[in-house]
Amino acid sequence: MRLTNQLTFLAAFLFMATCAYGQDVHYNYDRSANFAAYKTYQWVEIPGGAVPDPLIDHAIKQAAEEQLRQKGLIKVDNNADLYIGYQFVLNLEKSVSLWETGGAGPGLGWDPWGGGRNVQGQTSTIPVGILLMDLYDVGKKQLVWRGDAIKTINLQTDPDKNYKNLQKVMTKLFKNYPPRVSK
Repeated sequence: MRLTNQLTFLAAFLFMATCAYGQDVHYNYDRSANFAAYKTYQWVEIPGGAVPDPLIDHAIKQAAEEQLRQKGLIKVDNNADLYIGYQFVLNLEKSVSLWETGGAGPGLGWDPWGGGRNVQGQTSTIPVGILLMDLYDVGKKQLVWRGDAIKTINLQTDPDKNYKNLQKVMTKLFKNYPPRVSK
């Protein structure tokens, strides 16, 4: 019974860790940057960071632009205050599901005649996307804001649903841009 409880706890922990890991958003920024001075932005490629699929690349940029527009930033082709770029990584995480089958019957726990309880398991692969958005001060040539979002991705979902999920992630990601300066 002790082994069963430990395995049940392990399965519950892994499930909770996967759910918690599924929608994580963080940000960090340069505390000396004057975010009120930034009015315009321009897209730049971060080598090795962009998605090779042009449709997904366009969707990521479009969802980011919607948020930046709401923050009062204007997209320009040159002479921008900020450069913005993104990096995307797709990790394939392993998930373990365990369940109890058979055994000594309800409430009896250990079977003195050697029957015991059986635990079966199954593993699956869960795609987890990591999106990093970087904003660089053009004049200082330094990173001033970075946001990252980690979310499980259902690759079988229709493109419209995926875009809506991307919009939600971008909303959460840019919620803290510009950062609120605490005094």
